[in-house]
Amino acid sequence: MPRSATPDPRRAAADLLGQVLGEGRLMSEALGASGFLALPPEARAEAQRLATGTLRGLSRADYVLAPHLRKAPPLKARNVLRIAAYELAQGGAAHGVVNAAVATLKAGKRTEGFAGLANAVLRKAAEGAPEAWAAAPAPRLPDWLREPLVEAWGKTDVAAMERAHEAGAPLDLTPKGEAGALAEAVGGELLPTGSVRLSARTQVSALPGFDAGAWWVQDAAAALPAKLLGDVAGLRVLDMCAAPGGKTLQLAAAGAEVVALDASEARLGRLRENLERTGLSAEVVCGDALAFDAGPFDAVLLDAPCSATGTIRRHPDLPHARAGEGIAELIGLQAEMLNAALRLARPGGRVVFCTCSLIPDEGECQVEEALERHPGLSVVAPEADWIDDGWRSEEGGLRLRPDYWAEAGGMDGFYMAVLERG
Repeated sequence: MPRSATPDPRRAAADLLGQVLGEGRLMSEALGASGFLALPPEARAEAQRLATGTLRGLSRADYVLAPHLRKAPPLKARNVLRIAAYELAQGGAAHGVVNAAVATLKAGKRTEGFAGLANAVLRKAAEGAPEAWAAAPAPRLPDWLREPLVEAWGKTDVAAMERAHEAGAPLDLTPKGEAGALAEAVGGELLPTGSVRLSARTQVSALPGFDAGAWWVQDAAAALPAKLLGDVAGLRVLDMCAAPGGKTLQLAAAGAEVVALDASEARLGRLRENLERTGLSAEVVCGDALAFDAGPFDAVLLDAPCSATGTIRRHPDLPHARAGEGIAELIGLQAEMLNAALRLARPGGRVVFCTCSLIPDEGECQVEEALERHPGLSVVAPEADWIDDGWRSEEGGLRLRPDYWAEAGGMDGFYMAVLERG
């Protein structure tokens, strides 16, 4: 524990990195810890910014430091140096960054002995940190993820995805009403799919229309599965893994009679808050999707639990905190949930299956295998003027990747397909 109780964003950022890189925890878990939540909001935001930026460019930070280190110090001290390298590379004033790193190390019993090392290393690194950062090889995904992606998409496309991951993600909004009016109100870019994109960092709750519930935050790719159901006005629709609720809000805004189902009561709390803020309505149910039997529904939207590898540009901790464990179990669960979704859809009804994964086994392969399991099941090729032909996959779904729309800020990796019961 740190010796000083003074809020220190750098110390908190180093702790976040330690939990991700040393303990294999996702940053979302670390951010919810009581010690982190006890920090003032400004310190929390700065700590998260520093940790996220350092993780995105972790290999670049190590490249900046390497010429000045005979051997890597223990992880706790190394993470403080990495954060400082990131700050220096982004143009931080050398004097302030170096002194802050030294103070952070001195504040910890296990790191105080590395304060002198940090002072010497960072003063040397500061001289050419921006140039060294830029000259470093682009960050690569770890082998557990890179290898299957290279097999699926090839090295060139995977390298493009990695560049998109490092670039991070802008803020996308889904409008409750007219998209053009929202874009004008918030000073954003209207995307071809109807989402509104903001490239500059901003406080979400301070944007026009937040209190009035005129929009909600949702990546442009994540907003597409609900659109694939077409006109849902008056239809009974199940959002099968609903929390935190972006797709539920879309369906409700489009006039559907929505049942929002999720196994997590805590996550449904956020969904209920969003429904209240936007003035939209849905029947919210906490329960096991595999045991749910309140069908039939005109349509089912299943955003199945997955590896979330399509969201790395927003969550750069994911490839470091995970090593591919549990994906086989997730693939099995996805198949079970897709079977359940098809059972809950009425004959002739449609099911949209989607995952925020880049791994074909969690997308294209699931649909191919479902077609083999269910005679009479078919894939309906979606038609809309915003669909790029390059998104279409062989079995009839849509494959989105983070390197698509690269010049406009990219998109989350997603797979989605429309299935129709015979």
